[in-house]
Amino acid sequence: MKPAARETTETPDYLEQPLGRFLDAVASGEPAPGGGAAAAVTVALAAGLCSMAARFSYGKLSGARELADRTESLRREAAALAGEDAAAYGRVLEAYRMPRAEDPEHRRQRIRAALLGAADVPLAVAGTGASVAEAAVRLAESGNPNLAGDAVTAALLAEAGTRAAAELVDLDTENPGGEPDGMRRGRARRLSREASESARRATGSPG
Repeated sequence: MKPAARETTETPDYLEQPLGRFLDAVASGEPAPGGGAAAAVTVALAAGLCSMAARFSYGKLSGARELADRTESLRREAAALAGEDAAAYGRVLEAYRMPRAEDPEHRRQRIRAALLGAADVPLAVAGTGASVAEAAVRLAESGNPNLAGDAVTAALLAEAGTRAAAELVDLDTENPGGEPDGMRRGRARRLSREASESARRATGSPG
């Protein structure tokens, strides 16, 4: 996530933006979109490649139609999470901007709750990314060979998005005034390992 410049609590719809505008927004001095949104969009791109590869695998891969539907659903989920990440970060900024002197304990609890809530978004991105990476393996191994490069690219993008999201979960749960959230961290790391294993299989790399 970016340093604070201006809070944002509304959920933006990045799907309605031209790609160039989204990239400009990422590079801007505004607090969002940041790392979480970028990870979500990366996973969405990976899911889109899987959907395409699955559609070109009809008649070649058993269950290709269902796989296309599944990865298309994952694409929509990941894209929506990009906007949710921006909204969650806005709530974190609001908590940090509470006056320190009035009720320090209440402020601390608000910050902790906002950070843990923000961690739930990249955790969801990681879950979606691991599922996309798993689908990409199937397409790389058994789908239309003419789309093997797209499936491998999807696996690598899904791995990158998942690993990035897992790191954000770690950062968001390193909160002030509270113990790290082991449950969220543990799940994020497991999903990251699963995505990395899928990418390894898709590329045929040795373990």
